[in-house]
Amino acid sequence: MRPFFVAVVLIAACTHPRPGNPPPARAPRDTTRVRAPAPVRDTALEQRAARLELRVLEEEAQVAELQNRLDDARREVVRAMAKLQSLATRAEAASGMAEAEIALQSLRSASGNNSQAPPEWNQGNQLMQLATTEFDQQNYAGALYLATEAKNAAAAGQRRATNDDRGTPRKGEVPFALPLRVQTTGRANVREGPGANFKVLFTLESAVPLVAYSYVEQWVRVMADGDRTGWIHQTLIGRRE
Repeated sequence: MRPFFVAVVLIAACTHPRPGNPPPARAPRDTTRVRAPAPVRDTALEQRAARLELRVLEEEAQVAELQNRLDDARREVVRAMAKLQSLATRAEAASGMAEAEIALQSLRSASGNNSQAPPEWNQGNQLMQLATTEFDQQNYAGALYLATEAKNAAAAGQRRATNDDRGTPRKGEVPFALPLRVQTTGRANVREGPGANFKVLFTLESAVPLVAYSYVEQWVRVMADGDRTGWIHQTLIGRRE
């Protein structure tokens, strides 16, 4: 029995701390965790962007529908004129088509080295193709009508080029198919170029009417008051009321 008793005493002595000698303190655990910063979302901006995308889709559909109606109306006019051959002679139609061709060539030359033709030139060229078809079918009145429409498109392009005073297009600049009627949605700076680092040319108040001609990413080239041009961020403009 003695060896067993001695073993119990030794175990008890080892497991119980001696008086005056506290057990060694354990190092506290580091409970802090490094968390990655949560991304900040601008919900209002996302909603605005979504609304703008829907508006663009809606307006594109409306433009396509109006273009289809315009094409149908032109075809009706041409068919009606085909029944009235006396409205124009072959010589008159040929003369009108020649004038339209000269006007379109002048518009194309005015665009300089810009590889992208003005939208008015594309429209006029399509009209001239239709005019040639009607001329070959001896519908001289219809051919003259289409040639006149092409000449009007070329004149509109010339006026836009003169009023816009765009000069050399910026890198990545994309022209709108047609000038857009917009207005400022608040106080806005109009800058010399497409970027916040360009000099401010002038400042506009809210609801100022503008005409937009082209864009580079989120910057839009606009004209104010019929002669002042510059660049404005797209978030500062909206459709004219």
